[in-house]
Amino acid sequence: MNTQHVQVSVVVIGYNDAAHVTEAVRSALAQGPAVREVIAVDDCSTDGSAALLDGLAAAEPRLRVIRRAVNSGGCGSPRNDGIDAATAPYVMFLDSDDVLPPGAVDALLAAADGQRTQVAAGLCVRRELPSGREVPWERALYAKPALVSHPARRTRLVRDTLCVNKLYRTDFLREHGIRFPEGRFRYEDFVFTARVLAVGPRIALVPDTVYVWHVRREAAHLSISLDRADIANWRARTEANRAAYEILLGAGEKGLARAVHAKFLDHELRMYTRELELRDPEYRRTWWELTRAYLSSFDATDFAVDPTAPGRLVARVVLASPTPRDLPRLKELAARPARLLPPYARASDTTPIWSDDLPQVTLDHFLTRPARLLPAAVDAELRPRARGTRLRLRLHELYGRIAEAGPASVDVRFVHREEGSVGLRREVNFLPDRYGDVWTAETPVDLAALGAGTWDLRLELRFRDGSSREATAHPLAGPGLLRRRAVPDTRRGVLLVQPYRTHAGALALRTASGWRGLTDVVHRRLKRLVH
Repeated sequence: MNTQHVQVSVVVIGYNDAAHVTEAVRSALAQGPAVREVIAVDDCSTDGSAALLDGLAAAEPRLRVIRRAVNSGGCGSPRNDGIDAATAPYVMFLDSDDVLPPGAVDALLAAADGQRTQVAAGLCVRRELPSGREVPWERALYAKPALVSHPARRTRLVRDTLCVNKLYRTDFLREHGIRFPEGRFRYEDFVFTARVLAVGPRIALVPDTVYVWHVRREAAHLSISLDRADIANWRARTEANRAAYEILLGAGEKGLARAVHAKFLDHELRMYTRELELRDPEYRRTWWELTRAYLSSFDATDFAVDPTAPGRLVARVVLASPTPRDLPRLKELAARPARLLPPYARASDTTPIWSDDLPQVTLDHFLTRPARLLPAAVDAELRPRARGTRLRLRLHELYGRIAEAGPASVDVRFVHREEGSVGLRREVNFLPDRYGDVWTAETPVDLAALGAGTWDLRLELRFRDGSSREATAHPLAGPGLLRRRAVPDTRRGVLLVQPYRTHAGALALRTASGWRGLTDVVHRRLKRLVH
């Protein structure tokens, strides 16, 4: 082994994760000679994880095992143990249920060492299991190699709150006393990342995939980021954001601090708002109170740039109302892309407003936003029929702006949720109704061409002024519209079709092909009824 290249300590933390920790450790060891050591910190597991690690260490001299005597209750303390134990010039972090892809350490090390930076960061992908579908995290940051001389020059860095897709100079962390919050502190990486950015390191960005974040939605114990049904999760998230903001503001980094607030409005607030209808009344009441209290600490500047941007508009409605309201409409507004459903109210002076009983929430910025940024609302009606299925779309006017842009056509795509492939695509012209406030488009849908799977309806609205807007459609409710149907299929005999509304309020479609697929669906439904 060439000691000149042995420069990285990989800290793997785990608690009661015997099913996955071996794979994580081996992915770190497989990075090659650039890894001087893998430090596995077991947080007082009771499922045999420590014994597994000891067995691996007996055959691998680069693996060191640290056993904590008392469970910390979080991820911060074990990572701090790893920082303290690291002997290499660089350190990085790996969770026991994730993996490092081949070449990750080499890519980060080459960037950090070659450009003499204190931090190097690369692309993380969220891999949905068991499907294997991969979704890049903060792709825009890692589109191409870059050297950021100071975090303030790229404020979007605050959006990548992960600590695991980065390589840090060990002496940099120790010199500045940068550590994770100790004990049971959720979203500890928000605080750690803020502490790193606050001291102004040089940062190298690489487009390589350097971390694979495994998302197991069916796991017995959900990860912190997925376990959002408990109001304590939202409380912890707002507290972590507040701490990150105060750290950066205290360091004199006002731009980065404001970027934390912008991230909260555009990401966290929208994500949790989309799920509010799924929660019970007590959760909603407490969530609304907590959110109003946190948003009240923001100042006017946080809303001034674009008050009708989806997250900012959601925040303004929450602040204006002491109790939860308009949850279906807020859910649609918080979707990606955003949809603002009718009615479109106006004040007595014709100023656009949220509603007649909430006139203080004005929407006049819609009058100047480009059409491609408007939260256009499209209704969809899909009726699976044996004699032919048709999709009917209705695009709503929005304070005269849609008519001004001139709806021309819509590109209709059914996209496979797991594979990302397009199963069906049509371009259909829009036709105005006689009142000029709704445009309709209609197209046949060959369900047999789709085959089995879950299909999301994606739209691209095209206007005569040359602009376009990505959109999804709100499924209309009504007799027979969102019900399961079996339709004939010449190739498979029968196709079971279920149009449904997603958590974000968009139309999607589940299909099961053949008699076997039909039987599997029926069996799953009976099983749910029994349990």
